[in-house]
This record gives sequence, structure tokens and C-alpha cells, in this order.
Amino acid sequence: MILGVSEWLSGKLGWKTQNIRIAFVVCVLFAGFGIGLYLILWFVKMFSK
Repeated sequence: MILGVSEWLSGKLGWKTQNIRIAFVVCVLFAGFGIGLYLILWFVKMFSK
């Protein structure tokens, strides 16, 4: 949504984008590491081309 990670990851995994976004929100609310995970995946996305 912000950096395109959810859409990119859904294409790689074959999951719905909405489910991935919900998983990121749950990780942020309960575990607190969702933001870090999102940024790491953004770096992977940017440099994997």
C-alpha cells in the first residue's frame, strides 16, 4: 500500500493482498516486529530486480 510490499509479496506467494496486509497489521499490534519486517521485505523487493 505504501511501498508496494504487500502486492509484491502476494504475487510471490500466491496469496491475497488483503490477507498479507492483515498479517502485517496483526504483527505490528501483537508482536511489534511488523514494521521492521515490512522494511526488510521492501529492501529485498528493491534489490531483487
